[in-house]
Formats: sequence, structure tokens, C-alpha cells
Amino acid sequence: MGSGHSAECDRGANGIGTLTLAAVPIGRVEDASPRLAAELARADIVAAEDTRRARRLADDLDVKIAGRLVSYYDVIETGRAAELVAELQAGKDVLVVTDAGMPGVSDPGYRVTAAAVAAGIRVTAIPGPSALTTALAVSGLPSDRFCFEGFPPRKPGERRARFAGLATDPRTQVFFESPRRLHVTLGELVASHGPDRAAVVCRELTKVHEEIRRGPLADLAAWANPASPAHPAGSGGVRGEITVVVAGIGLAAAKAAARDAAREARRAARFAARTARRDGTGGDTAGGDTAGSVGG
Repeated sequence: MGSGHSAECDRGANGIGTLTLAAVPIGRVEDASPRLAAELARADIVAAEDTRRARRLADDLDVKIAGRLVSYYDVIETGRAAELVAELQAGKDVLVVTDAGMPGVSDPGYRVTAAAVAAGIRVTAIPGPSALTTALAVSGLPSDRFCFEGFPPRKPGERRARFAGLATDPRTQVFFESPRRLHVTLGELVASHGPDRAAVVCRELTKVHEEIRRGPLADLAAWANPASPAHPAGSGGVRGEITVVVAGIGLAAAKAAARDAAREARRAARFAARTARRDGTGGDTAGGDTAGSVGG
């Protein structure tokens, strides 16, 4: 017999169910793992971002969802998380799936996971496809250090502030973005990170019309403009699921920025010191006059 850990073992031992977060294919159903198929058929409750897509996925995998299928999307996530934790405490095993990728990564999943952890419930995962790691891997940009920023803020001021804070970050940066906002986001990244910063736009990863476009931010912003001749007239511009990968500031640039910052700091310190000496001299003179007056 194998020594693998199973949800059934946990439930048998303490009567509490297991929460399983399962990665779903981001484009091709062939990328689904056998474990995902087995868990769809076995779980007592399947919590899905879109129940229709979950049923379609089960059909594609030739399995039947035997448990109860419930919706679990962002608007109802908080309330549904409490319900799912109650089911877990009652001994039900719960499987969470989203439309694509891993639950909790810019998709519903975080709240029920946090609630389950707080309640002492076992949480496990079925790893698999993720647009984040797939885009990073194929980008050709450094992957030893990176940060995931999810979807940029929708409000222009908040978005510009976020990008300004990332402009001098040496880590590779990964974003999700709506195709409708892509050209605006790339234009603002040009303003914050500079027109020559290397970047990659990944569209429809793993799907039939997959496209991976690399270049300086300025070139990518021009390509993403709906008015660009790169897009058929009336098409509205770029379509599909989008992941953007942007290079960090780079070691040489980071060192140059650090030298500039240190130079400015030294200049400010010298100016402050001169000002303090000038003010201090004036204060001594005034103090002396005052002392003489009092003594007289």
C-alpha cells in the first residue's frame, strides 16, 4: 500500500472534511490532471466560479459530478465561504474550482481558504495550469525574482501610483489585464517605466490563437491601440485573455538610480548643514546680545 495522504484519511480520523483547491486548464482541457477529474467525481461539494463551466469541464473529462455543485464567485464569496466552512466542519469534502487557473490567484478562493485555516481545517491543492507562471516562463525575462500584481487598479490615479511604485523595482512584474484596457495600461507603463523597458504581452495562452508579443513598452502600447493597423477594422483591438510581463529596472539601471539617489541625499545634507551653520551663527550672536543686556 502507498503512504500518500488522502482526504478520506483525514475525514475518517477526525470527522472534518478537507478543502481542496484545484487548478483548472487555462485553455486546453488536455492540460487537466487525472487528480482533478477524480476529485470532481468524488468531492461532496464542488464550489465553482461558474457552475456551467464546471459542468462542461466534467463532461470534457468524461466524469460525473456526484456531489452538490454550488456557485462561488466574487460577489458572494464572503457569505459562501462561511457556508462552505460549516460544511467542512460537518465532515464534507469541498473542492473549489474557478473558470481557469488556480483558485485564489486573482480568482475566488482566498476567503474560504483563510476561513478554513482559521478553523483548523486541512487545506490542500491539486496543482496545475496557471497563466501567471506560464506567461513568466515563456516571456524570456528574468524569473529568479518576480512579483504578481494581479489586475491593475481601475481608477487612473490609483493605477498611476501603483505603476510609479513599481518603476524602480528590480523584479520582473506580472499583471493580468482586460483586453479593453490593455492599450491604456501599456501607455501608462510607458510613462512610469520608460518607453524602452522590455515587456511581453501574452494573449490566449495555450489556446488555438495563442500569441506572445515581445518588445519595448512603447512598441507594445502602439500595437495594442485599437486604431493600430495591426488589428482588422472594426475589431475593437486586442481580444482574449491577457497577461503582461514587464522587466524589472535591471541591475545597471538600479545601481545608477541608487547612485543618483545617494548623490541627491549628499547634496541635500550639505545644504542642510550650511543652513544649520548659518542659522546657528545668527542665533549665537542674538544670544550674546541678550545676555549682555541682562547683565547690564
